[in-house]
Amino acid sequence: MSTDREPTQRLIRPPELRTGEDRSASRLELFLDLAYVLVVAELAKAFAADLTWHGAAVFTSMFAVTWWSWVTITLYANRFDTDDVLYRLAKLAGAFGVAVMAAAASDPTGAQSTAFTVGCLITRLLLLALYIRAWRHVREARTTIEIYLIGTTAGAMLWAVSLIVPAPATYALWALAVALEATAPLIATRKGDNAPLHIEHLPERFALFVILVLGESVASVVTGMHDTDWNPTSVLVAAVGFLIASALWWNYFDLGAVAGKEQLTSEQRPQHTAKPDRYVYGHLPLTLGLAAVGVGIEQYIVHPVGELTTGGRWALCAGAALFLTGTAVIISGNNGWRATWPWPLAAIPAILAVGYLDQLLPAVSVSAIGIALIITILAGLREQRRGQLPADD
Repeated sequence: MSTDREPTQRLIRPPELRTGEDRSASRLELFLDLAYVLVVAELAKAFAADLTWHGAAVFTSMFAVTWWSWVTITLYANRFDTDDVLYRLAKLAGAFGVAVMAAAASDPTGAQSTAFTVGCLITRLLLLALYIRAWRHVREARTTIEIYLIGTTAGAMLWAVSLIVPAPATYALWALAVALEATAPLIATRKGDNAPLHIEHLPERFALFVILVLGESVASVVTGMHDTDWNPTSVLVAAVGFLIASALWWNYFDLGAVAGKEQLTSEQRPQHTAKPDRYVYGHLPLTLGLAAVGVGIEQYIVHPVGELTTGGRWALCAGAALFLTGTAVIISGNNGWRATWPWPLAAIPAILAVGYLDQLLPAVSVSAIGIALIITILAGLREQRRGQLPADD
């Protein structure tokens, strides 16, 4: 009899708080990340086709919706991922919901609005089911779980109601849903009980998402060279675009991510401070900036000597500035904004200035941004040598 029960016990296990264990990102988490990056890629394509204020607003808002959906699932997994069959099925079903979002992301506020809503609602309902299951089994974390349950329930209800509400009220309900859910982690930090985040697992998860979004910049370099049929000037700009992507990688993984992780792990109980919240929310402008940079790089490659639109110029300039702003948020730590000067904030005015210099040839302005980001790396390395920034071991 006991032999028959053992496989069931291995396949179906109740959730438990796993923040005290040594863990790393699972393959299932990586699988889900790939689905979310498909949404980002489709949103970027739609933005590239509509480089106007309207296109930028849609891109920014829908990226925020997508990013927040990923964050909520990541925060649940950070605490309660027991990897049993029920959890896997829920997460795989959630990945299908994200695939629906990706299929509708080319026009999420237009003809594909209903499909995008359904995809997002699927992820909310499955997350709600997971939190209900966790509430039943993880008694010591019920206060924290209840906070997330309230936020997730409110969000799911608003997404559901938006299916029967005409635009533009639909989009107001989406914004309210995300805003209500986004308050849950902030409240849990201050009012929650013994359900801390897994501080070592959290930076790894965000770093993996960053590298996948950064891959869109590399894809833009490839697409740009292909679409211009290997035009020599475009290839030169593509090389500079690849240099920009590499500089962003260096700034994050050797400087920003190291400093951000140090902020999380430098205290005995960082979960009860604002540091995890700052770390999480700082990645919104950071990853949004990376996605916009990918769009901007392709525009510069396709228009290396002229005809670059204002939207194409600002996609790159504002994207790089957003990336550095997000980096500053995650490293601000105990010293606040003082810890972010001169690295990385000093580079932002120079990068934004390029956006205003319409008279510059695109090849010249993209080179100026590349130089600014290289100088930013050198400034960060200097801060590391002076002991102002932690260095990776």
